[in-house]
Amino acid sequence: MNDKYIFSIDKEHQSTRLDLVLSLQFEEISRSFVQKLIESGNVKINGETCFVKKYKVNEGDEIEIDIPQPKELKIEAEDIPLDIVYEDDDVLVVDKPRGMVVHPAAGNENGTLVNAIMYHCGDRLSSINGVIRPGIVHRIDKDTSGLLVIAKNDSAHESLSRQLAEHTVTRRYEALLFDNLNEDEGTIDEPLARDPSNRLRYAVVHGKNSKRAVTHWKVLKRFGRFTLIEARLETGRTHQIRVHMSYIKHPLVGDMLYGPRKQPFDVSGQLLHAKKLGFIHPKTGEYMEFESHRPEIFERVLEKLEKAERK
Repeated sequence: MNDKYIFSIDKEHQSTRLDLVLSLQFEEISRSFVQKLIESGNVKINGETCFVKKYKVNEGDEIEIDIPQPKELKIEAEDIPLDIVYEDDDVLVVDKPRGMVVHPAAGNENGTLVNAIMYHCGDRLSSINGVIRPGIVHRIDKDTSGLLVIAKNDSAHESLSRQLAEHTVTRRYEALLFDNLNEDEGTIDEPLARDPSNRLRYAVVHGKNSKRAVTHWKVLKRFGRFTLIEARLETGRTHQIRVHMSYIKHPLVGDMLYGPRKQPFDVSGQLLHAKKLGFIHPKTGEYMEFESHRPEIFERVLEKLEKAERK
């Protein structure tokens, strides 16, 4: 059975190529797979099948896409380099690079973090989240870089999941936003759900299907037209920081899903980094905290802004 999705083109994505629009909407699948779907007749525009991947969409176009579900995802261990920050018999803390998907999905079965940790850990991973997500306790988006903790057994997984549910895990991010925030710090306590006008995105929605989402933020540095912030997650909803910042009219630089289509600095993908991660060790009961450096592209943009300030 196929998964069918329908959404409308907004003003921001007017005249964008069809394959690019779909890639933005489906961040977890590759652009080459999106192009194959178009060529196979799995995409309709306003009810008509479109086989042209370079087709320029118009505001108000209704896009319908059928994504075939594979009969069975065969997840294979792959020898992919991992940036291991900490490891013992119970947990593995890794620093995920930008551009790496956390777990396999249709159209993106290889090159994920799961493929890498399966090779590194063998069968020493928790099984609670099934064969597609072994060891995965929480996730970050494809273009978000930074720290993740992996559970190497079910007992560790249950402990870490409980800490996440009780909001006792420390998760601090750094993000570069558009424009100047007037306040030095603040809290966004707004519920999130699927965007009623585009089921592939999330939005602030007040309704029975919404989930409470709380993001605490503070300004680290202002650069005039841009602001570097630290965001602390109290809850961990899908795209939470990206949606909340877009909601207050300060989308993340590089975020073409929730921000402007035209991005500065030649950046594709949000400048969002999971910098700090802290939790109580499942076995020892000791609180552990780890930090990660911003990726090169993030640092390069900040250097440009620093230089511009000095002129």
